[in-house]
Amino acid sequence: MTPTHEPARPVPGGPEDEPRVTIVLPCYNEEHHVVDEVKRICAAMDQSGWTYELLAVDDASTDGTLERLRDVQDLYPSMRVIAFGHNGGAGTVRRVGSSRARGEYVVWTDADMSYPNERIPELVRMLDADPETDQVVGARTTETGSHKALRVPAKWMIRKIAEGLTRTRIPDLNSGLRVFRRDVARPYLRLLPPGFSCVTTITLAFLSNQHPVRYVPIEYATRAGRSKFRFVSDAYRYILQVLRMVMYFHPLKVLMPPALVLLGLGAGKFVFDQVRNPLYMPNNTVMILMTGLIIGAMALLADLIVRSREHS
Repeated sequence: MTPTHEPARPVPGGPEDEPRVTIVLPCYNEEHHVVDEVKRICAAMDQSGWTYELLAVDDASTDGTLERLRDVQDLYPSMRVIAFGHNGGAGTVRRVGSSRARGEYVVWTDADMSYPNERIPELVRMLDADPETDQVVGARTTETGSHKALRVPAKWMIRKIAEGLTRTRIPDLNSGLRVFRRDVARPYLRLLPPGFSCVTTITLAFLSNQHPVRYVPIEYATRAGRSKFRFVSDAYRYILQVLRMVMYFHPLKVLMPPALVLLGLGAGKFVFDQVRNPLYMPNNTVMILMTGLIIGAMALLADLIVRSREHS
């Protein structure tokens, strides 16, 4: 019997092979380096001995990315090229690719030469060797890219919000390099948004449902080509997605704290009002108390809906 940490070594890419690993590679306007990325991934996977499939999904690129992929498709038997008719976003690509995955393990990464994709077999091996872990994430040790002075504090703040809501330390909330168990992730694929916050979503979905996530430090290189990240709009979506995901799984963590704060303030102000003017309650005191009660009732109702959904 082959140990779990040393995969069997059949001929990679053969038609009779059932892939154990599916690599989903979103490609959008990457014509100058996409072939180099495919070559790097396939070389690492071929040497590892894992049976695999590489789903190179062209997200309606406006340059020659799709043509480059089709030109080399015959050179890489394990690669399948999928072409979208319109631009759906990185989240849509990853959702569709993951739903079509045949492998037991699904890898997400980018085609911009920024992630150390030669380490994909190592991450897969870590997940395969540890049945208690459901996702392995490459946690970046450096930050590069445009708007660095704004991105670093903004991402730190969003990460701290996510850590507080999930009560889990998260070294890298939105790393694009990760591997997870397909069957564990399948119920959460429908929750993936179309944009970059899909990686945040899959992290929070696992953590919110007590699926163990392991973080492995990785180096992060300067990306090739132009960044598709838009600071204001994408940061805003990240914050909304963090709150949305925690609300979806643990609404009490979002709604109950402000409800209790308002009730506490209202009760304190009521006592103060009675000391100053007995038997009189100002309208603002009533509003504070009623707002706290309404938010608290919404929190309990939302939690009831979540629990009923889990048992349905």
